[in-house]
Amino acid sequence: MSLFSDKFFKSNETTFPLSDTIALPSHQNIGWTQHRADALIGLVAMAWGSSYLLMKVGLGTIPPFSLIALRFLIAFFVVSLLFREKTKQTTPRTLLRGSILGLFLFGLFAFLIHGMQTTSTSNAGFLTSTTVVLVPVFHALITRRLPNRPIVIGTLLTMTGIGFMTLQQSMTLHSGDVFCLIGAVVYAFHILLTADFTKKEDGLLLGIWQLGFAGLYGLICTMLFETPTLPAAPSQWMAVLGLALICSAFGFVAQPMAQKYTTPEHTGLLFSLEPLFSALFAFLFLQETLSAKGYFGAALMMAGVLVASASPEKKAAQTAQN
Repeated sequence: MSLFSDKFFKSNETTFPLSDTIALPSHQNIGWTQHRADALIGLVAMAWGSSYLLMKVGLGTIPPFSLIALRFLIAFFVVSLLFREKTKQTTPRTLLRGSILGLFLFGLFAFLIHGMQTTSTSNAGFLTSTTVVLVPVFHALITRRLPNRPIVIGTLLTMTGIGFMTLQQSMTLHSGDVFCLIGAVVYAFHILLTADFTKKEDGLLLGIWQLGFAGLYGLICTMLFETPTLPAAPSQWMAVLGLALICSAFGFVAQPMAQKYTTPEHTGLLFSLEPLFSALFAFLFLQETLSAKGYFGAALMMAGVLVASASPEKKAAQTAQN
């Protein structure tokens, strides 16, 4: 079955493609609007922007899979306790979809954390932001519709920016940059799957269970491929707890709840703020800077992100929704 198998969604006697609509609040979610959902996703982007700094600190003595396991298992236990009554509503289908989202979430951070071992915090943030271009491109492939002009132009600008930021004089890429780009691809599919699953499941439950499964996959991998390690210093414990409580417990539970009431393209655009926050935090706390070529590449990437967000289909859906 296709990811977007329900071809059309009807509301107020107007028919839209499902992927371009904004899920309408039910009678139990009267307070949700697209503006509130977008504001919450913006806060998530800020929290995730800090995660690059925290992961860099955490990677001091903690191996990657151990860091993933600690981050997501702590987050899962916290949110499952906070919403223990809600978790009683979990169905086998919710668990299945949560396990799929958790797998993509684990894959994203497995590639990203391995990449950050050989690339800078700023580079990792900007390279991961290419997700905002990949989402509409993959969406077009899934729905078998050609990308519109803004997406094509945005993709070209973004790819050019990646070249300026990451290519060395020998025209080679650092392995860390490659891992971060692969993580961006996984991230794009995570956003698309979340958009699809939240139309069929409770977003809060999906957010809780994806944390648990991501932590479980991390625990399995650290047992198989590493020596499980706990933080050795107070600063590393603070980094792990920041990742668990702010970036994961808040971020990955709030994302599916808010994404139910906005579009995948809007989600990708708002998440494009993430590298700006990551670069700011890296400058303030790690004194990281980019070269002139790197800043030019980052500017091209952000321009591509903004151009790609100017989707005519998305605007039409928003106009009709209003």
